[in-house]
Amino acid sequence: MRLGAIFVALCMVLIAGSAGAVVYLVFGFSGGETVTVALAVLTGLGLYNAFTSRGGGSVGASQFADLAHATADLARQVGEIGRRLATLQSKVENTIERTRAATNPLAVETDELGMLVNQLAETVARHETRLAELARPRPMPAAAAAAAAAAAVPAAASESTSSEAMGPVEPAAPTRPEPPSTALAAGVHDALAASVRDALASEDMLAVIRDAIDANRVDLYLQPIVTLPQRKVRYYEAMSRLRTDKGEVLQAANFIAQAERGGLMPQIDNLNVLRCVQVVRRLLLKNREIGLFCNLAGSTLADASVFPQLLEFLEANRAIAPSFAIEITQSVLRGAGPIENESLAALAERGFRFSLDNLQDLRLEPRELATRGFRFVKVPGSLLLNRTGAVAGTDIHPADLSDLLGRFGIDLIAEKIESEGMVVDLLDYDVRFGQGFLFSPPRPVRAEALQGAERSDPVTRETAAAEADAGGISARAPETDDMTATEAKEPRLGGVAQLARRV
Repeated sequence: MRLGAIFVALCMVLIAGSAGAVVYLVFGFSGGETVTVALAVLTGLGLYNAFTSRGGGSVGASQFADLAHATADLARQVGEIGRRLATLQSKVENTIERTRAATNPLAVETDELGMLVNQLAETVARHETRLAELARPRPMPAAAAAAAAAAAVPAAASESTSSEAMGPVEPAAPTRPEPPSTALAAGVHDALAASVRDALASEDMLAVIRDAIDANRVDLYLQPIVTLPQRKVRYYEAMSRLRTDKGEVLQAANFIAQAERGGLMPQIDNLNVLRCVQVVRRLLLKNREIGLFCNLAGSTLADASVFPQLLEFLEANRAIAPSFAIEITQSVLRGAGPIENESLAALAERGFRFSLDNLQDLRLEPRELATRGFRFVKVPGSLLLNRTGAVAGTDIHPADLSDLLGRFGIDLIAEKIESEGMVVDLLDYDVRFGQGFLFSPPRPVRAEALQGAERSDPVTRETAAAEADAGGISARAPETDDMTATEAKEPRLGGVAQLARRV
């Protein structure tokens, strides 16, 4: 190292002397100027040597070290990316395999369903062809025609001789029994005739229903739902009745099926909901704990024109939702499609509660019912006591049904109660509410109450008397115009009966 420095110093001195000689000989500098130039060159070379020997090597080494580190980092990152790509590729392959394994059975089932649908379509087509052949009138055989002609001749002869004063009457020729083909044709004709009569009767009933709707002869009836065993009125159920132009009252069972087939139930339900809301508002003026059940048909929930208007009206009256229960049948709930379920969900979102009615069996899911907004379940007393001979269809004993429903906030109502013995048996089943003709039959609502009259009682005086019986009062209020006397003899009337004051 030291020899290298000495060599470098000698080289610098030589270079500085050479530079001085050049300026002295070539440029003609003086001796002092020549020495100055030589010293300046020597100084510059010394400074350059000192600078390069101190900083240059360390800078280059650090740069090489940084480059090595960067290369190592890059190699590590490339390896990490490669590992992640391999993991991602394996996950994608596993996902594809799982998806294929899940979709293959579905594809197979879809193919099988397609084959079953095709077979069903072919079977239906064959049945339709067979029914068309049976419905087509067949020509009468020659033997049957001859027998009919032979039977017609004596009949004509007897008619002609009956018009004469006296004369012998020839006996009718014996007729031979019709062959089986003729009997089958006669049976088909009788069936067709019966279907035609049913169709005509249905058309007549539809005309009666339309006329009643147009003439506003759809009446609202109320039947109380009482507590057991106190028999205090707690709720009412609204029922529809139709009046014909002759004044005859048609029960719901007589026109609902035809109205459903004719698409008239949405109009009837729309009118009933409007009236039920008016009745509830009047009831709440006197008793804040009263409630009303209003029936809705499945066709109303699925109607694209009527239900939105109905929903808008109920939303505007959502303040009465705690006292207003919408009642649907078990068959409607089980057969509900996406539209009906959306309609029920829309009503539940607005705070309205539901009641399940017309139960044919006790196959219930209380948790699901409570989740969808059902707070009441009506069970016929005969079904609850298993007096109909039908299988209850549930794993729990009917005596525990009230407690099971109560765990999910659902009240059990025994309906169609017609005897005191049934009430006693239902009390053993811990049934808290009852409804039936034993307590009171359905009573009509006052027409003036639905027309916006200023009177505060929405039902007839007969309803008030019936509700007095249901509330535990032995003597009915007399039919009088003296409001004070009526109030004195009705100390415990509840619900609608409390409103029967101004008459």
